[in-house]
Amino acid sequence: MAMKALNFKMEESEILAMKEVASIFNMSVTDLVRNSVRKYIDELKKDPFYRLMANVRAAEEAEAAEILSAVDNLSDNDLTISSSTFFCAKGT
Repeated sequence: MAMKALNFKMEESEILAMKEVASIFNMSVTDLVRNSVRKYIDELKKDPFYRLMANVRAAEEAEAAEILSAVDNLSDNDLTISSSTFFCAKGT
């Protein structure tokens, strides 16, 4: 996959902190940012909201609003994953 440049703004203190950490671990700031972003994205993709919404990208606006409303009304208990067993429909 081709690398592309991305520009963004950060607080000077955050930039200095990144430079310090990168220096201590003998890595470039680019590698630090890249690794941090990958880790953060991996964590976000584990979130129940992401897992629910990742499957509704093609939904109509009204459908998406209905789904978001239902998700907003879920409790923390509803969002707790209690089992990692996967089920398949009969015949699949």
